[in-house]
Amino acid sequence: MSLAGPTTLQLQTRFAQELPELALRWQAEPAPDPSLLVLNEPLAAELGLDPAWLRDPEGVRLLLGLHVPAGATPVAQAYAGHQFGGYSPRLGDGRALLLGELVDADGRLRDIHLKGSGRTPFARGGDGLAAVGPMLREYVISEAMHALGIPTTRSLAVVATGRQVRRETVLPGAVLTRVASSHLRVGSFQYARATGDLDLLRRLADHAIARHHPGAGEDEQPYLALLRAVIGVQAALVAQWMLAGFIHGVMNTDNMTISGESIDYGPCAFMEAYDPTTVYSSIDVGGRYAYRNQPGVAQWNLARLAETLLPLVDEDEERAVELATETLGSFAGEYDAAFAAGMRRKLGLTGAVEDETLVPLVSDLFSLMREARADHTSFFRSLGPAARGDAEAAREVVLDLAGFDAWLNRWRALGPDPEAMDRVNPVYIPRNYLVEEALTAGTEGDLDPLHQLLEAVTDPYRERPGLERYATPAPEDFGRTYRTFCGT
Repeated sequence: MSLAGPTTLQLQTRFAQELPELALRWQAEPAPDPSLLVLNEPLAAELGLDPAWLRDPEGVRLLLGLHVPAGATPVAQAYAGHQFGGYSPRLGDGRALLLGELVDADGRLRDIHLKGSGRTPFARGGDGLAAVGPMLREYVISEAMHALGIPTTRSLAVVATGRQVRRETVLPGAVLTRVASSHLRVGSFQYARATGDLDLLRRLADHAIARHHPGAGEDEQPYLALLRAVIGVQAALVAQWMLAGFIHGVMNTDNMTISGESIDYGPCAFMEAYDPTTVYSSIDVGGRYAYRNQPGVAQWNLARLAETLLPLVDEDEERAVELATETLGSFAGEYDAAFAAGMRRKLGLTGAVEDETLVPLVSDLFSLMREARADHTSFFRSLGPAARGDAEAAREVVLDLAGFDAWLNRWRALGPDPEAMDRVNPVYIPRNYLVEEALTAGTEGDLDPLHQLLEAVTDPYRERPGLERYATPAPEDFGRTYRTFCGT
């Protein structure tokens, strides 16, 4: 496959053409002194883009939205959303632009999207800019999530703009180039429904079906089937978050995709010491988006999606509510099944293990982990050697040795497969203190820590000499006080 360069790159404008009411034509702000900080060359090749060209000045201008291929139409997307439970009727891309869609090497349509490209009419008083640190955070976390096999938006590049951004202090500015299956959100449907334009709502739903859930279009009730499909992908996604110990931090409805990809890595983090009440986000003062609350919040968000679809589900509102409520009831079962399947894999239980055996086994293990504040990632990894007969690393962590030994006997009797466990329990995740170290250095112009961290987390299951610190939990005092920020 030949790689696209300055004369061959084509971007489609399907979203802007099919849904002009949700697409505001706009241009990125100029960057006074741009410099490429990090480029995801494997992703570039996957998209059919020439990495060498992207490193050239003209390619960097594309990554900033300043060089727009002929026929492309950059737009800021309109959407609404519930933010921490409160409804905002007009959010939208306040500092972002959809450059267009690109057909990748596998024939999939993917969005090319910018963050930090300047104020749009959706900015709501913000400056529309982004700082280097938060954009590097999204790059690291999204690529780590991809390596863990968790559906996610991807990061193609981070470009420093040479412009200063005022937050608590003055920071260097940057633009992230993000890649997604699409940027359709629950909030997109909330916005369309709020307009009262049923034709717009129907066109949005048809667009989502065609792009993400084509099977729904063949159903007798396509819009109910769309809801069912989004419930399925989101139940599976949040189960994967929980299995990995990932905490999104800001699960607003405008941050829940129709595709089932994770999006918007602001105040996010991976849980270290196991505690279901863990909150890292500085703005989540009530713990709405704590680790243990994520499945319930996802179901709440999906109920908001269901509300928007009611006019399409049935002309009889009472009947529409009945059908949507029944469909929403499937979330718990789908989530529980996905989580149970993931726990079977994490515990190496490749044979038939009934839920009656699995559920208490998992519950008792989490109780032991919580009591000991065991590191979520390294403890599960240590169960691989335990399955091989060497449980010392795991026993060093727990407080209730007798209880853990009894648990080990129950588990080992089920015949766990340690090789299978090592394929799903990572050695390396973006540990919070290492992320902060890399972001601080990157903000100051030193990208070596970032590249070293990326080397570890983008190949997370293969233990390698020289990377021991990337498998080491943070000091206890760091974990207890760590907070993340949204970066806006």
